[in-house]
Amino acid sequence: MKEQAGLIYEVTLCIDRDIATDVDHWLTAHIEEMLLLPGFIHAKTFALDDEPDRVRRVTHYYLENDAALEQYLAGPATSMRQATVEKFGERFDASRRVLQPTNADEPEPPEPPEACLNCGAALAGQYCANCGQRANSRLISVWELIRDAFGDLLELDSRIWQTLIPLAIRPGQLTRDYLRGRRARFMPPFRTYLVLSVLFFLVAFFDPQETLSILFEAEPAASPAQVEEGALTRQEFFDELADRTETSSHGGVKFSLDGIDVGESCQLDDFDESEMPAWLGRRLTKERLKVMCDRMIAQDGAGLRGFADKMLENVPAGLFILLPLMALILNILYPLSKRYYVEHLLFVIHYHAFFFLALITQILSLRLAALIGLSERVDKAIVSVFSIYIVVYLYRAMRRVYEQGHWATVPKFIILLIAYMTGLSLILAVAAIFAAFSI
Repeated sequence: MKEQAGLIYEVTLCIDRDIATDVDHWLTAHIEEMLLLPGFIHAKTFALDDEPDRVRRVTHYYLENDAALEQYLAGPATSMRQATVEKFGERFDASRRVLQPTNADEPEPPEPPEACLNCGAALAGQYCANCGQRANSRLISVWELIRDAFGDLLELDSRIWQTLIPLAIRPGQLTRDYLRGRRARFMPPFRTYLVLSVLFFLVAFFDPQETLSILFEAEPAASPAQVEEGALTRQEFFDELADRTETSSHGGVKFSLDGIDVGESCQLDDFDESEMPAWLGRRLTKERLKVMCDRMIAQDGAGLRGFADKMLENVPAGLFILLPLMALILNILYPLSKRYYVEHLLFVIHYHAFFFLALITQILSLRLAALIGLSERVDKAIVSVFSIYIVVYLYRAMRRVYEQGHWATVPKFIILLIAYMTGLSLILAVAAIFAAFSI
């Protein structure tokens, strides 16, 4: 507390030693009464025991200014002194003096440092050194709220662009910089992977005409020619799925999958669940398989669309499982690289993040081509370019991160590529099984 605001009014009481305890109790209450007077801001009492029979109590009253003291001396001072004499009689003496400060122009002591509103640490600048929160505590405006939401996206030097640009066009550079300790400028690897994976599935599954159907006019009913064309397309789908096709006795299409004959009406002639493992036979019964088949070949095509949607919904979990497996393969392929397993995992995380980024760009490019009415050849060219780039990107990333020549990298690249194709095939197969059971 600030003690020397204006002046000090000093009162010294010299009292008999045998009444010192009573005087101390009285003095405590008296000081509280004095501090209620205007201009009295603080008080301190000191004890002096320098005489054998008497003791002294020196009290300093800190006042705001001279006017406060003059008001006290002209008002309640006389009655308070008289009450003290009546209480203790001649067993005490009182003396008084006024101490004027000589350092009135001395600069104020520095204020204590401001504390962070988030973590309470002392602030030494515009941002907290402990948690990073800005020291500004005023209410933000609507514009600042919008800028905080989209600032990183609109600022060219933000961590988003410093991460996405090298991720897209400089294979392996992001991993290499991160392993060398250059990390503050980039988004964390796993956060980058999660953001791009979520963004991919939002872009892939977002259909404006379905989600915002109220903004579009209703499509006219299909003509008989369109219905017939749709039936032919459906027929082509079955022809592509079949390993071999033949005309059944009832004139429909009949195809065989792994020795099991499935007709267009989902006739499972050769299916026998007893030939499968017991745990699978209990789940994949003939009746259940027929219901799944009926839903798949529904005339309106909803079954196939539902199956495709369900299958794609299961792909993210499969790709997530693929991360540690591919890192383990890299750990085996590079036994002399002196790298920890987590460093190989970092490489895979960045590659999968690029994979999602490439697919997002491909989907948007195809939609733009369809919007401006480009031919199907352009669509095929876009798919071909991205497919080749994804493979080439993996090879160049391996060269840059592991710093080995072509002859050492090529066989490892081929093994890793085969592992990826096998893993993706298994993921799609498992996802298809789960999707088939859930439609």
